[in-house]
Amino acid sequence: MKANDRQTAEGILFTDQYQLTMGQVYFRMGLHEREAQFDHFFRNYPDYGMHKAGYCINAGLEWVLDWMEEAHFREKDIAYLRSQKNRTGTRVFDDDYLDWLKHHFSFEGIQMMAIPEGRVVHPHVPLTIVRGPLIVAQILETALLNQLNFQTLIATKAARIRESGHAQLMLEFGLRRAHERGANAGARAALIGGADFTSNVGISHVLGFAPKGTHAHSMIQAFLALGQGEVEAFRAYAEIYPDDCVLLVDTIDTLNSGVPNAITVFEELRRKGHEPVGVRLDSGDLAYLSIQVAKMLDAANFPDTVIVLSNNLDELVLWQIITQIEEEAPRYGVDAQRLLRRLVYGVGTRLITSNGASSLGGVYKLVALNDGGQWVPAIKISETPDKTPNPGDKRVWRIYDRRGKATADLISLAGETPEKMKEIILRNPLNYAKRRTLNAGEVSEVEPLLSEILRDGRRVAEFPDIPVLRERRQADVARLDPGIRRLMNPHIYHVSITQKLWDVKEQLIREMKGNNHAEGA
Repeated sequence: MKANDRQTAEGILFTDQYQLTMGQVYFRMGLHEREAQFDHFFRNYPDYGMHKAGYCINAGLEWVLDWMEEAHFREKDIAYLRSQKNRTGTRVFDDDYLDWLKHHFSFEGIQMMAIPEGRVVHPHVPLTIVRGPLIVAQILETALLNQLNFQTLIATKAARIRESGHAQLMLEFGLRRAHERGANAGARAALIGGADFTSNVGISHVLGFAPKGTHAHSMIQAFLALGQGEVEAFRAYAEIYPDDCVLLVDTIDTLNSGVPNAITVFEELRRKGHEPVGVRLDSGDLAYLSIQVAKMLDAANFPDTVIVLSNNLDELVLWQIITQIEEEAPRYGVDAQRLLRRLVYGVGTRLITSNGASSLGGVYKLVALNDGGQWVPAIKISETPDKTPNPGDKRVWRIYDRRGKATADLISLAGETPEKMKEIILRNPLNYAKRRTLNAGEVSEVEPLLSEILRDGRRVAEFPDIPVLRERRQADVARLDPGIRRLMNPHIYHVSITQKLWDVKEQLIREMKGNNHAEGA
């Protein structure tokens, strides 16, 4: 794709057709500049089939803002829209609408509040609140959801893998298996969610990380084809990278060829004044091989070299590997915990594609409209209760119990102050029969989660580097109950609404059902 074509595909036209056709309806009815508010949230945690997440990690916000700063209707974009025809051959978009888009459309009127990147988040909680001219906020939907849903999905998977791997060094290796340039967004999200480094050179440079990697089997194969053998391939690599030497040892026979040859080269390195880093295992029974390789390296006096594991790792595979090592290592005279501390995990395909849960069900719903200076709550009613959003201008609070653990996320109307309430009533947003009351003695902290991000289209919040986002994630995950964090059948975290929001929602539902029956019914 040519550069100019890519700008067309990834600029302001990186949207769905119905956003632009709805925009013309708003324009024709004189509604296009009326202030509207949309909420972005997701309905369900990622479900991987055999297991399910009990929390998510928010990610992607900074890249959405980067896109907004660059996206605008160019002459080429307008010309393309002008050329569109409907099935009768007439134009889809009229000139006056296209002229407005070209000369007046701007994200400068957008106000945005959001839960910062790196924070733990839960279903139905507004992660992003967008307020601005109806047509502008509407056209923002597709790009916002595309970027926030994907990065949140991958950051969540990375956090689960890191938890399962006992926070050992974790490398993201997914570039070759990723969905085209989604690899860049995915690598960024993985770094927020739990990966320490990525093999992706370009995004590493952009984000200020050193790219990490070893070598492929093809390097060994090339030396074998030339009759020089595995040990010569290892020597060549070690000669060029004497202080960063990690050798892939499973091309021929891991225990009878790869590791002995690696030890030979490691001894040569040490005689030259260099210490090897370690070996990598990419096939076979990784738990059993890790034990045997550790035993061989220890016997050769290389107790501090790492063992990098790769090959379709994810949270469940790591759980199985660690459990097997803890059980089997003592049989071979290997300290299991010491071995686990020297493991490094190279996680590729199953992380970058969020294997088992290929998408996050994030949505973007109109919740309020300005009518003559007064904000009127808006609602969509669905026969499926969890598809009926919470209306109006809202705020989000995280409530911590006496242990300092997060016990609930509370959605309130703007202006409510749960932190000052003697009693906090938590209403289940989907079930009228479920409610809970917390008194002051049961609460240690009530934290507001939403921060102002954009004011009149300009950033007013700081966007820290990845290490700070990681600290946020680590702090939030640490304040979750173990039941929420577990891999299998996690406990349900409570997301609730205040009594006032419950009352507003119920009143709107009654009014809509009473006033909007079909004519003649």
